[in-house]
Amino acid sequence: MTTPDGFHDALAASMRRRFGPDARVVGLERLSGGASQELWAFDVQTTGGEAPGEAPRELILRRNPGGTVKRENAAAMETEARLIELAREAGAPVPAVAHVFTPEEGLGSGYVMARVPGETLARRILRDDLYADARPRMAFQLGAAAARIHTIDPARAGALRRTTVDLSLDGSYALYQANGGRRAVVDWAFRWLRAHRPPTDPTPTVVHGDMRLGNVMVGPDGLRAVLDWEAVHLGDPMEDLAWICVPSWRFGVIDKPAGGFGPREELWAGWESVSGRPVDRERARWWEVMGTLRWGLSCAMMGREFQTGERNVEKAAIGRRASETEIDLLGMLAPFGDRPLV
Repeated sequence: MTTPDGFHDALAASMRRRFGPDARVVGLERLSGGASQELWAFDVQTTGGEAPGEAPRELILRRNPGGTVKRENAAAMETEARLIELAREAGAPVPAVAHVFTPEEGLGSGYVMARVPGETLARRILRDDLYADARPRMAFQLGAAAARIHTIDPARAGALRRTTVDLSLDGSYALYQANGGRRAVVDWAFRWLRAHRPPTDPTPTVVHGDMRLGNVMVGPDGLRAVLDWEAVHLGDPMEDLAWICVPSWRFGVIDKPAGGFGPREELWAGWESVSGRPVDRERARWWEVMGTLRWGLSCAMMGREFQTGERNVEKAAIGRRASETEIDLLGMLAPFGDRPLV
């Protein structure tokens, strides 16, 4: 893939300022990941300095060329970079941030981080023999990583949006109203969520907001890095634990609620091992239903955008999944005997 005009030269100049005058950018390649931001892989090679002939630094660039946030709820790129570094200090598995772009560099808004080897594709992680030993460990590891993120001091996190039970309900209902049509299962889910809403909101913590397969790097040894921080916000830590368990993020392994890896109890045990506190199971269940509904509404929104003229194949493919989330909601809310189906 060809690079945008001046992009390679601007990046090379930035890396020389960061790593020294002999630094060279090699192997620059646009990656297919990053639905809302650009992702590039490249190496920086140096031939002098303190370590002559050292191995190239393997890096990932994540950027927004225009410098403006593309989604209303997305964190700025500089915020992402700051939170990744805070998570690293807290002991969470994240890439090391090597550089944050400044406006003078002409590269838009973004940052450069270490390239972590591994796999992000759910199909491979959940089915390939290479990850057979990793799968039994992943639920616990994800819970522990979430707990470490939740220990970040909100005072150091800077300005982040805040999520509460009421804000989530009101925002989701507004999205439902704006995207046309009444759907019986969705109406039922909203009634259930209002009837079972947690009575109070806990003291807000830093919440990753999108921790799931596809947004984590996995190796044969298990979890290696938590990626994609654009949904980071302040809220209920149970949001993260619930989002991992949303049926869509099990990628077909529906009988293993914690991300397709294992039971919820293993995920919760990982969280409790770090936090020292018990998981609020009722609150986690509420957020799991809320997350399933919210993802379904997002799917419906993308489908409507495709139907009204934005001919993007990805939006069409995601839009059709709105009906799948309704099936999931039926399984969660219609008990079979004394327990939900999902």
